[in-house]
Amino acid sequence: MNLKQLAHMLALSQTTVSRALNGYPEVNEETRRRVMDAAKRHGYRPNPSARRLATGKTGMIGYVLPTGASVDIDPHFVEFLSGLGDYARSHELDLVLSPADADDQETTYRRIVANRQVDAVYISSPRPADRRVALVNTLGIPFIVHGRSEGFDFDYAFTDIDNEGAFREAARLLIQLGHRRLALINGDNRETFAIHRERGVRRALAASGLELDERHVCSVVMTEENGYRATRRLLEEGDAPTAIACSSLIMALGVVRAVRDLGLSIPGDVSLIAHDDVFPWLRPENFSVPLSTTRSSIRLAGARVAERLAARISGLEEGARGEVWPVDLVVRGSVAGAPG
Repeated sequence: MNLKQLAHMLALSQTTVSRALNGYPEVNEETRRRVMDAAKRHGYRPNPSARRLATGKTGMIGYVLPTGASVDIDPHFVEFLSGLGDYARSHELDLVLSPADADDQETTYRRIVANRQVDAVYISSPRPADRRVALVNTLGIPFIVHGRSEGFDFDYAFTDIDNEGAFREAARLLIQLGHRRLALINGDNRETFAIHRERGVRRALAASGLELDERHVCSVVMTEENGYRATRRLLEEGDAPTAIACSSLIMALGVVRAVRDLGLSIPGDVSLIAHDDVFPWLRPENFSVPLSTTRSSIRLAGARVAERLAARISGLEEGARGEVWPVDLVVRGSVAGAPG
């Protein structure tokens, strides 16, 4: 079915149908939904070249993918991408991945914008004063940052979770249970999410007149093996922590393995709280001891970033609005009072 036939069937003009399919704000929601439903039902797919000529839009969201020997693609990214893809697929959008040297992503951003390859881009894993955010803000293309970057004199659109608040509440619970020696097994401390999580733990301790021992802070790539090694180091030293806050459910697998290998127990010897990105294949309640978590779905974050990008492409969203999602603290069997 072509555009003319679809418009005739719906008793609408071809212009209205085209605008509805491409998310123009002047088409009301009822009409847009009617058009989208009919297009899906009858297998209509707009011709990409014709759409680009008619609207000036590609129907594509861009992501610059850092590559190289130093880059690890972890399951968090894959889960985020799945959520973004879920939304994009159901709204006639495609995702373009453009590989780039991890140390020179700016060149790739300039190229895809100059060539008008995509309608919008998103940026992930931001660092403070991130050069990518500063550049894309000048390129005149809609964008969203997944996370936050600090240190700019301009505002920008972002979607983030309250990393600081989540780890502050986790640490506060452990302090209330009598723990005085806390450890943090964190992600890359050059990235904002990890900075905020460490800040949250430190502020909870400071509110109780305590400090986070520098020996009890680990910044590592978030893998099971790194969680294991960090935990072994923490627990084999003198003055070992009695509680651990861990930045990834995947690293928590390594924490649990290390505690078991040392002949210790959770929560008898060590209490554990991990950040949980709601992986469908790794559930905290299925750990040998059900795991307490700060819970937030990275898949839903991916869908929300795609939704906001689509709105910015069509003009439904403008300005530099930031979103910060609250994070749930779910208490299960992995926390208990500090050992005597």
